[in-house]
Amino acid sequence: MTSRLVFWLTNALVATVEHGSEVTEEAAKTVEHGGPPELPNWIELARELFPGAVTDFLYKWHVVVFSIIVWLLLSYFSVLAYRKRSLVPGPLQNFIELIVESLHNMVVGILGPHGKRYVPFIGTLFVYIFTMNIFGLLPGMFSSTSKLNTTLALALCVFLYVQFEGIRNMGILGYIYHFAGSPKSLVEWFLVPLNLPLHIIGELAKPVSLSLRLFGNISGEDMLLAIFVGLGIAITAMFNGPKWVPGLPLHFPFIFLALLTSFVQALVFSLLSTIYFSLMIHHEEEEH
Repeated sequence: MTSRLVFWLTNALVATVEHGSEVTEEAAKTVEHGGPPELPNWIELARELFPGAVTDFLYKWHVVVFSIIVWLLLSYFSVLAYRKRSLVPGPLQNFIELIVESLHNMVVGILGPHGKRYVPFIGTLFVYIFTMNIFGLLPGMFSSTSKLNTTLALALCVFLYVQFEGIRNMGILGYIYHFAGSPKSLVEWFLVPLNLPLHIIGELAKPVSLSLRLFGNISGEDMLLAIFVGLGIAITAMFNGPKWVPGLPLHFPFIFLALLTSFVQALVFSLLSTIYFSLMIHHEEEEH
């Protein structure tokens, strides 16, 4: 798969060097219809090599397909670690226990003892998002979080769960009272017509900010890597480099930067989700 990926990119960039104007027009059409530059994944390669209804379907839904692949991989390793658990843990069990304990301490440290019930949800968010972020760094794979529909779906899950917890903890009237700014004095009641729409707009902005932040950073990483991979291959083709050298690895230093930002973005998404739960839980405790 790696060799096919390199072969495809090399041929494309050699053609660019040899037929500048023609390929420039084609590239303009590709950018216009295909969006920002991305490294090809195995579904795109399969569609080019084996055109048909199946590969067209996979290509149309490739974002969902790679999300499902990540989900299946995480489920497999989770089941494997759970079945082979022992009093003397092995490397896999140690690794998973370290992740679970770290996420538990983070969530409980912010939410307090009541936060234990949210550890599975927030912990799953972090692991799932981080794995999808770094999945695109593997040859032939794709980061589903580089598309807005994936990040928006994750943000909406957080938003709906937070609102559900707010209604469950405070009741309908308490929930509305919270959005009204919890007025106590006469002046605060007069400000309710101003506070209520502001709080609603602020709440609706949360999933937008969550989704756009994650989408922007991961898609930017993928574009950066694609550009430098193409630049390395173009330089090699321009100077007639040896055939066994597909291209200069100009993108290699950026892989470590992408690993760091992938971790940071998954952590930021999880931390902000925890804080959103904290606003509902702490408000309930203050009322009591």
